[in-house]
Parts: sequence; C-alpha cells; structure tokens
Amino acid sequence: MKKLWTGLWSVLIFWLTVHCGWTVVEGLHDTAHAADCLLVPGNTVNPDGTLSERLRGRLDKALQLYQAHLAPKIMVSGGLGREGHYEGFVMGQYLRAQGVPADAIIVDDLGTTTGATADNFVAVAAQRQFRSVLVVSQFYHLPRCRYLLQQRGFRVYTTHADYYELRDAYSLLREVPAYYAAMLK
Repeated sequence: MKKLWTGLWSVLIFWLTVHCGWTVVEGLHDTAHAADCLLVPGNTVNPDGTLSERLRGRLDKALQLYQAHLAPKIMVSGGLGREGHYEGFVMGQYLRAQGVPADAIIVDDLGTTTGATADNFVAVAAQRQFRSVLVVSQFYHLPRCRYLLQQRGFRVYTTHADYYELRDAYSLLREVPAYYAAMLK
C-alpha cells in the first residue's frame, strides 16, 4: 500500500511540474497582435481605492498596447472585491486618468471570476462584433484566459504584465487545477 501511495504522489508531482512548466512557457510567450479589443481581467484594488501593483502592471501594459494602436477598445473586468471597490470601475478610472478616452473603455463590474470575465466579454463582443481579443494579465493566468476565449470562437492573443512577485509561485500552482476546471465547463 505504501508503494501505491508513493507512486501516486510521484505521478501527481510529475504532472504538476510538467503543467507548471508548460504554463510558464505559454504565459511568457507573448503573441501581442492587433485585435478588436484589449481585455484586462481584474485583480486586487487596495482598501484605499488605489490599484495593487499587480493590477497596475496589467493596466500599464494594456495602456502601452492601446497607445501603440493594437486595439481601439479596452475592456476592464472585475467584480466587487473584499476591499469594497468594484475592480472594473477603478480600472476604468485609472485608464481615463492616463488619457484614454471614456468611449474607448468598456467597464465590466460583474467579472468576479475568469470564467465570468470570459462570458461577459462574449456578450460585449456579440454587441460590438468583436472577433479577436488581446488579453493582458499575469503570465500564469494567460493560458486559461486563452483557452476560455478560444473555446468561445475568438482569435486570442496574449501578453503578460511586466510585474512579478513571490506570490506568482502560489498563483502558478493554483492555475493548474483552475485550468482543468475550466475544461470541464
């Protein structure tokens, strides 16, 4: 019985290592390309209403891409965080403060999960006839975002935010089951 458990743990650790390696390679391989819309999934807004460094990294990258004319619209998506702020709203405010016109920003305050963000993008895309999307997020998040949007028929390009922290290791491990859960839906 001990050999069986040892074997199962070995397989699990091997699978986790391989999937994490694939996620890192895929997530750091930027495919930035002109698209109908940039999509920035939400993340923590600080209790004082300012952006977390992670979220600022996403938005600053999206701003660079917008200014380089890779997409005419930016959709920001996030729900009401534990800190008491709607992420999408705060993200939209930040982009407007950086000079992005209000009519170029699409705010989704109901994107409480990655799946909800993808679903909400699909609804907006149907109204606006978007066929392609350039997703900006942390590297570990991009393979799942790409999968969810490709399953819904979009040409998906990705680029990672230029912000890294120790927490990325935890987030990378968390993405493994999240990716497979997305496949089951």
